[in-house]
Amino acid sequence: MTDPVAFDVPPAFSSRRLRLRHFTADDAPALHEALAESIEQLRERLWFIPWVAATPTLEAALVRCRQAQASFLLRTDLPYLAFDAGSGRLVGSIGLHRTDWSLPKTEVGYWIRSSEVGKGYASEGVATLTAWALDTLGAQRVELVTDELNAGSRAVAQRCGFQLEGILRNTVRHPSGRLSHSCVYARLPAGRP
Repeated sequence: MTDPVAFDVPPAFSSRRLRLRHFTADDAPALHEALAESIEQLRERLWFIPWVAATPTLEAALVRCRQAQASFLLRTDLPYLAFDAGSGRLVGSIGLHRTDWSLPKTEVGYWIRSSEVGKGYASEGVATLTAWALDTLGAQRVELVTDELNAGSRAVAQRCGFQLEGILRNTVRHPSGRLSHSCVYARLPAGRP
């Protein structure tokens, strides 16, 4: 297999309403604004991610942008910021994570800023990156993993054609103390069982 760093990954994608673009340091102010608005909701669903646990300062946003940019260049993570194509407003982030380049397989993940939830941005972005992963990357599997109680993310998975493969019980302890169950959804290339 070719070294993943040599694989040509687009720096940006466009869909009907979104422009997905890799992170740059210049995105820190917009990211800080979106995170400050959404941090409580993010911590409810994504508390286990280190940058979500951090205090949402401008410096923390800059660090996140630079780390995301470095990961993108090294192909260890493929995160994109999602901007409304008309207004240019940052509406969230959608990416391909935990890619196993030898298979290849990947996992799609996302968050949408609080004021933009419910407008279909997650589904549009997930559909865009999943299509690229299956059609161009040659992924044999794209996963979407979400908390069993996250009805919004489960709906995104279903709208984007992912099939529920199973529910893994007691996979993570929520900060409230409850044990969480993880729903594992997947899409395979067309024609694959």
